[in-house]
Amino acid sequence: QVQLVESGGGLVQAGGSLELSCTASGSSSSLYTMAWYRQASGKQRELVASITSAGTRVYGDCAKGRFSISKPYVDTMYLQMNSLEPEDTAVYYCKFQTWVPNVEFWGKGTLVTVSS
Repeated sequence: QVQLVESGGGLVQAGGSLELSCTASGSSSSLYTMAWYRQASGKQRELVASITSAGTRVYGDCAKGRFSISKPYVDTMYLQMNSLEPEDTAVYYCKFQTWVPNVEFWGKGTLVTVSS
Protein backbone atom coordinates (compact mmCIF):
# COMPACT_ATOMS: atom_id res chain seq x y z
CA GLN A 1 0.00 0.00 0.00
CA VAL A 2 1.45 3.35 -1.06
CA GLN A 3 0.88 6.31 1.20
CA LEU A 4 1.06 9.86 -0.10
CA VAL A 5 1.58 12.98 1.96
CA GLU A 6 0.93 16.33 0.31
CA SER A 7 1.92 19.71 1.63
CA GLY A 8 2.35 23.30 0.53
CA GLY A 9 -1.20 24.44 -0.06
CA GLY A 10 -2.54 27.66 1.33
CA LEU A 11 -3.80 31.12 0.56
CA VAL A 12 -1.98 33.32 -1.92
CA GLN A 13 -2.79 36.49 -3.79
CA ALA A 14 -3.26 36.50 -7.54
CA GLY A 15 0.10 36.68 -9.27
CA GLY A 16 1.83 34.90 -6.44
CA SER A 17 3.54 31.54 -6.24
CA LEU A 18 3.24 28.33 -4.25
CA GLU A 19 5.16 25.08 -4.22
CA LEU A 20 3.38 21.83 -3.48
CA SER A 21 5.17 18.68 -2.46
CA CYS A 22 4.13 15.04 -2.38
CA THR A 23 6.09 12.29 -0.70
CA ALA A 24 5.32 8.65 -1.41
CA SER A 25 6.13 5.75 0.86
CA GLY A 26 5.53 2.04 0.71
CA SER A 27 6.26 1.38 -2.96
CA SER A 28 9.01 -0.84 -4.30
CA SER A 29 8.08 -0.25 -7.91
CA SER A 30 10.74 1.25 -10.15
CA LEU A 31 8.27 2.04 -12.95
CA TYR A 32 5.62 4.56 -11.99
CA THR A 33 4.03 7.90 -12.70
CA MET A 34 3.45 10.61 -10.15
CA ALA A 35 0.97 13.32 -10.95
CA TRP A 36 -0.88 16.32 -9.66
CA TYR A 37 -4.58 16.67 -10.29
CA ARG A 38 -6.89 19.38 -9.11
CA GLN A 39 -10.58 19.71 -8.50
CA ALA A 40 -12.32 23.01 -8.16
CA SER A 41 -15.70 23.28 -6.52
CA GLY A 42 -18.38 22.02 -8.88
CA LYS A 43 -15.91 20.90 -11.52
CA GLN A 44 -14.37 17.64 -12.60
CA ARG A 45 -10.92 16.61 -11.49
CA GLU A 46 -8.32 17.55 -14.08
CA LEU A 47 -4.70 16.74 -14.73
CA VAL A 48 -2.26 19.47 -13.79
CA ALA A 49 1.02 17.70 -14.49
CA SER A 50 2.65 14.31 -14.34
CA ILE A 51 6.17 12.91 -14.25
CA THR A 52 7.31 9.35 -14.76
CA SER A 53 10.01 7.48 -12.93
CA ALA A 54 12.18 8.16 -15.99
CA GLY A 55 11.52 11.89 -15.77
CA THR A 56 9.10 12.33 -18.65
CA ARG A 57 6.80 15.26 -17.98
CA VAL A 58 3.30 15.99 -19.21
CA TYR A 59 1.41 19.18 -18.47
CA GLY A 60 -2.29 19.81 -18.54
CA ASP A 61 -3.59 22.88 -20.35
CA CYS A 62 -4.16 24.63 -17.04
CA ALA A 63 -0.47 24.42 -16.18
CA LYS A 64 1.38 25.16 -19.39
CA GLY A 65 3.77 28.04 -19.09
CA ARG A 66 3.07 28.68 -15.41
CA PHE A 67 3.64 25.46 -13.47
CA SER A 68 6.65 23.19 -13.29
CA ILE A 69 6.76 19.62 -12.02
CA SER A 70 9.91 18.02 -10.70
CA LYS A 71 11.02 14.89 -8.91
CA PRO A 72 14.48 15.45 -7.50
CA TYR A 73 14.18 12.43 -5.23
CA VAL A 74 12.82 8.96 -5.89
CA ASP A 75 9.92 9.42 -3.52
CA THR A 76 9.21 13.14 -3.64
CA MET A 77 7.53 15.26 -6.27
CA TYR A 78 7.13 19.03 -6.39
CA LEU A 79 4.82 21.36 -8.24
CA GLN A 80 6.04 24.93 -8.56
CA MET A 81 3.11 27.17 -9.37
CA ASN A 82 3.74 30.71 -10.58
CA SER A 83 1.47 33.51 -11.76
CA LEU A 84 -1.43 32.02 -9.86
CA GLU A 85 -4.93 33.14 -10.75
CA PRO A 86 -8.19 32.88 -8.83
CA GLU A 87 -9.18 30.17 -11.33
CA ASP A 88 -6.40 28.00 -9.90
CA THR A 89 -8.29 27.74 -6.63
CA ALA A 90 -8.89 24.04 -6.06
CA VAL A 91 -7.96 21.04 -4.02
CA TYR A 92 -4.75 19.62 -5.46
CA TYR A 93 -4.29 15.86 -5.28
CA CYS A 94 -1.18 13.78 -5.63
CA LYS A 95 -1.45 10.49 -7.49
CA PHE A 96 1.02 7.62 -7.58
CA GLN A 97 0.43 5.04 -10.30
CA THR A 98 2.47 1.88 -10.69
CA TRP A 99 2.79 0.50 -14.18
CA VAL A 100 2.88 -3.19 -13.32
CA PRO A 101 0.41 -3.83 -11.92
CA ASN A 102 -1.57 -0.78 -12.99
CA VAL A 103 -2.65 0.56 -9.61
CA GLU A 104 -3.43 4.10 -8.52
CA PHE A 105 -2.99 5.63 -5.11
CA TRP A 106 -4.29 9.06 -4.18
CA GLY A 107 -3.38 11.53 -1.52
CA LYS A 108 -5.98 13.34 0.56
CA GLY A 109 -5.41 16.62 -1.22
CA THR A 110 -4.19 20.07 -0.26
CA LEU A 111 -6.26 23.20 -0.73
CA VAL A 112 -4.91 26.08 -2.78
CA THR A 113 -6.84 29.33 -2.60
CA VAL A 114 -5.93 32.25 -4.81
CA SER A 115 -7.47 35.57 -3.88
CA SER A 116 -8.08 38.35 -6.38
